[in-house]
Amino acid sequence: MLNPNLKLNPKLFGPDVEVMPTRAGFGTGLLHLGEVNPNVVALSADLTESTQANKFAEKFPERFFETGVAEQNMAAVAAGLAESGKIAFISSYATFSPGKNWETLRTTAVYNQANVKIAGHHSGIMTGPDGATHQATEDIAITRCWPKMHVYVPCDAIEAKKATIASADIGTPVYLRYTRDKTPIITTEETPFKAGKIQTFWITEQPKVTIFATGYMLYNALLAAKELEEERLPVLVINMATIKPIDEEGVLEATRISQAVVTVEDHQVEGGMGSAIAELLAKTTPLPIEFIGLQNTFAESGKPAELIEKYGMGVKDIKAAVKRVMRRK
Repeated sequence: MLNPNLKLNPKLFGPDVEVMPTRAGFGTGLLHLGEVNPNVVALSADLTESTQANKFAEKFPERFFETGVAEQNMAAVAAGLAESGKIAFISSYATFSPGKNWETLRTTAVYNQANVKIAGHHSGIMTGPDGATHQATEDIAITRCWPKMHVYVPCDAIEAKKATIASADIGTPVYLRYTRDKTPIITTEETPFKAGKIQTFWITEQPKVTIFATGYMLYNALLAAKELEEERLPVLVINMATIKPIDEEGVLEATRISQAVVTVEDHQVEGGMGSAIAELLAKTTPLPIEFIGLQNTFAESGKPAELIEKYGMGVKDIKAAVKRVMRRK
């Protein structure tokens, strides 16, 4: 069942569950930070409305910088602002930032541990009709490999707001990953959020498998858990809102209970959240593991829901992975 201690959305499994893009949470969170901290500044690369940075820009025009279609320049300017004492948030589509400007971010922000927050929008195949050129499915991999980097992937718009606000308390670079399309609201304003810690969203006694899910894919994992419970196959479902630094103690405790793992993400399976968990388990307690995500392929243009099914990331695919990994125990 849903973990009652977390005060999750009671309408989660109903037909009237609210939906909202996680980028909306970024816009709300950034606006809040602007109101409470005069050192917060924001930069955009000609995508202010798409990334929801327009709310901040309208209220704090003196602290907003439109750099135009120049993602590398945006990154370098942000690093300079950070070195002068500002908390700089940069926003663009994730294929462009941290994609196109990866080296500039590496050298100016990450290497110098500058206080820059990288908001990568339109991530994953959830970007849909825009196609592979705009579907960032490698961004977790290219950011979590940076030393001392923080990588947050909120599960819904409410958690996106909390993650955005929490990132300002980290004095070093943070990557924040958001989606374009509307996704179900899983949490509530009362649901606790702590950067760097996992949370058990679905809890059962004597679970056979632990499912780690990140971002909006947590919703599919919860739907799968509900159906598996009806089939008397108990599982744990863990929300991996923080990919790096990974919550080693929490992950190991969650896997110790079940001794088998399924990871679920809208990202290439190589280098993503699943890889991070596999790396940890390989060093400590190797276990059977199955990976849900893009399997060494780009996606095509299409409706997000159709793409999720085509590329093996739907509820039925998660259930099948649970049953496969159980047979390997």
